Amino acid sequence: MSVLLLSLSAPMQSWGDSSRFVRRNTNNEPTKSGVLGLLASAQGRSREDPIEDLAGLEFGVRVEQPGRVIRDFQTERPVEGKPMPLTNRYYLADARFLVALGGTRDFLVTLDVTLRNPKWPLYLGRRACPADFPVTLGVHDEYDDVRQALAQEPWRASDYYKSRHNLPQLEVACDAHPGENTENQDDLPLSFSIKHRQYAGRAVYHFSVPNPDCPDVDIANDAGAMRFADDHDPMNF
Repeated sequence: MSVLLLSLSAPMQSWGDSSRFVRRNTNNEPTKSGVLGLLASAQGRSREDPIEDLAGLEFGVRVEQPGRVIRDFQTERPVEGKPMPLTNRYYLADARFLVALGGTRDFLVTLDVTLRNPKWPLYLGRRACPADFPVTLGVHDEYDDVRQALAQEPWRASDYYKSRHNLPQLEVACDAHPGENTENQDDLPLSFSIKHRQYAGRAVYHFSVPNPDCPDVDIANDAGAMRFADDHDPMNF
C-alpha cells in the first residue's frame, strides 16, 4: 500500500455528514465523503460518474489545528415571492488537518497529479470554503499504511499556532479495523448524483498519537498533565 497525504487548511471549512435544511452543522474533522468529493472535483468527474474506486481508498485524518466553530446566520429575500427560510450554517475557522489515503500507487499518483492541476476548484466541504494550496503533499511509499503515516508525519499546524500551543498528542480518526471500539458516520458516498445521492454508514475509530514534534513529553492523565522523559535531568541547564 502507498499513502497519499493531503494538507487541508483554509480560513473556513465545513464538514457535515447528516445535517439538512435550516441547520447545517460541521464535524470536528473532514468527512470521507467531503474529501472524496474534493478528489472527484479535481479529476473533473460529474456527479453522475461512478465513484467506487474513490470509496475504496482507506481514509484517515489527523487534527493538526482544531480551530473553532463559528455560526453564519443567513437570510434570503427574493425580489418577488416569499422569503426563504432563515438558516444557521456552522464552520470551522482557522483549522488544519492532515489526511492520509491508502491505495495502489498508480491510482494515488493519478490523484496527486490532478490535485496539482485540478479540473474544477477545490473546496473544503462547501463552495464558500476554497482550499489553501498546495493541497497534496505527494505519494509516500515509506509508510506501511495510513495509520503509520499519521503517527509519523511532522506536525503541520501553522507557525503562529505552534508558538502558542504545545500539544503532546494529536487526535486521529480512521476507517475502523475489526474488533475496534467504533462510532458510525453516514459519510461513505455511494453516489454523488443530484437525483439520487446516496451514502452508507462508515465505522470510524478515534484515537490519539504522540505529536512527532514533541518527542520528550507524554500524557500522564486525562487532565492533560505532562511529564518529562525518564532521561531528563532537571538540574542540567
